[in-house]
Amino acid sequence: MKSVDPIERRDVWVASDDPKSQFRLGDFLSSRGFGVVTSHSRDELLSRLSSDRSQPPLLILDFSGSYAGGLDLLKQLTREGRRIPAIVLSSVSQVSIVTEAMRLGASDYLVKPFEEQELEAAIERALAVNLASGTVPAPEPGACAFGHHSTNSRMLQIRAICDQVAHTDVPVLILGESGVGKEVLARYIHAQSRPRERFLKVNCAALPTDLLESELFGHERGAFTGAQREKPGKFELAAKGTIMMDEVAEMSSLLQAKLLHVLQDGEFTRLGATRTLRSEARIIAATNKRLHALVGCGEFREDLYFRLNVITIEVPPLRDRLEDIRPLCAYFVGLYRAKYKSQVTELPEELLEAFTRYHWPGNIRQLENSVRRFLILPNVEQTLSTLSQATAIAPAEPVALPGPAIVSGGSLKTLSARAAEKAEKEMILRTLVEVNWNRKQAAERLDICYKSLLIKLRRWHLGRQKPVRTGEQEKVWESGRLPVVRNGSWKPRPVPVERQTDKVRAARSGH
Repeated sequence: MKSVDPIERRDVWVASDDPKSQFRLGDFLSSRGFGVVTSHSRDELLSRLSSDRSQPPLLILDFSGSYAGGLDLLKQLTREGRRIPAIVLSSVSQVSIVTEAMRLGASDYLVKPFEEQELEAAIERALAVNLASGTVPAPEPGACAFGHHSTNSRMLQIRAICDQVAHTDVPVLILGESGVGKEVLARYIHAQSRPRERFLKVNCAALPTDLLESELFGHERGAFTGAQREKPGKFELAAKGTIMMDEVAEMSSLLQAKLLHVLQDGEFTRLGATRTLRSEARIIAATNKRLHALVGCGEFREDLYFRLNVITIEVPPLRDRLEDIRPLCAYFVGLYRAKYKSQVTELPEELLEAFTRYHWPGNIRQLENSVRRFLILPNVEQTLSTLSQATAIAPAEPVALPGPAIVSGGSLKTLSARAAEKAEKEMILRTLVEVNWNRKQAAERLDICYKSLLIKLRRWHLGRQKPVRTGEQEKVWESGRLPVVRNGSWKPRPVPVERQTDKVRAARSGH
């Protein structure tokens, strides 16, 4: 949530006939650094607007008893010539009501229940309406990552591509590690596009398949157990807007097929309906996975991949553009200083130097959180200590796998195969250690199929490394095998008979 200077900012006005909802909204806005003016009815809000010469930067209308209260208020404001950005909150999801609210001037219409991130995004969009007249000062959308605060040649190239692509309707596929700013890039493309109605985000990894299908395409009343009323999906609500499908690689094969149909024909149907609806929404897909590798494993549809892969933009990690750290830090200080009432105007040089030497596994999101932490607790040593702890969790130093040395003799082909296998084992183990033995994540980093990784681990008898007693450490590494647990204590795995030396076999047989 973007914050603004409290001296220049005016309060957000909230009108709600539900005391509990009014309290929750007030608490939500206060925690984001906004002042709140509340009204319990439509008449009370109109009376305050008439007596107050100034115009509030934003209205949030939540009439739980009836959606008509919010629409009547919008009609009255329209008759009086007041065009105030307003967000309507309602449990009614009929398309005709949503359309009417937008026609009357609502900047957004959120169907309850909704996530806090949706309300945050709606508030940012509504406040942006007043930026042209200077009512609410705020940073330029997307400026922190794409061009205005970057001197990196790759980032400048990405911004130029976005400016060219923004005015087309082709799908865009955004790749990059977690935290590099894929959503910021998607919003930048939306902002640079020709006037589009809405920007809607769907996290494909946050919902199970059935709920995600309903979220995307909507459902009719009685379509499934618990569907007590009809609900329009994101494709229906977006109209000619933009839909960002985050973590698109997590979609099931069923939803991949339905999404392909929308991309090909621009048509879809609600769950439980027979009527075909059309969608003119633009799709921006994002993922931190290598989709081409998932296509090779059969985990992602090849035809859908080629449909999404019209324009592909890969955002580089922050460690590959360290020259952007200083301007990004200045941007985040200006963004959050007023919100946290911090006296810090710029970061100390000692901290900036340390930031430019850090490898940032969490990318821009981690940098942003580090700046926010310093604004709240301006202690250089404590901030650097937190980064050191994060480094200990995700070590950057490679971890080698001890194993038998390559011996002389044999054919060159055999020697090459042994060397390749040893290097492969070292790379796999190092990656597993870096991701705390999350095999699925390791497969993604190694760009191989998850099943292939499991087969290799079974063939090499590799398991998760556990602590062993000091006296056994050398024996474990000499055998080239990892320890296993037996009877509650950690012991080395036994060496197979075919790999035992003559001396070991004789000792075991008692000769």
